Amino acid sequence: MKTNIQTRKLIAALKKAGQGAPLWQRIASELERPTRHMSGVNLMKLNTYLQAGEIAVVPGKVLSVGILTKKLSVAALHFSDAARAKIAAAKGEALSIEELLQRNPKGNKVRIFKCKNV
Repeated sequence: MKTNIQTRKLIAALKKAGQGAPLWQRIASELERPTRHMSGVNLMKLNTYLQAGEIAVVPGKVLSVGILTKKLSVAALHFSDAARAKIAAAKGEALSIEELLQRNPKGNKVRIFKCKNV
């Protein structure tokens, strides 16, 4: 069980929204996992695998390794300060998962992006 009250509230909201959109249910189950299993995604990976204008959800932390050359909307549980600055410099958006849930309650055209922990 998560001890952070904000994360617990987010998981509850995602489960409630997940009744109509399976994407949010999947993200809630990813966030329920132990913190040591949360994925950290570098901007280099986002730049490689996503097209300009796409929306990605990272159920973990976005890190600043690499260069971002595409305009992307990225929603994540956490961002490093440098990653947030690089996304803004590429004219993209760094959103919280709650903000994306409010903007897109049906979860249309959103990709879940995570890397396996080694």
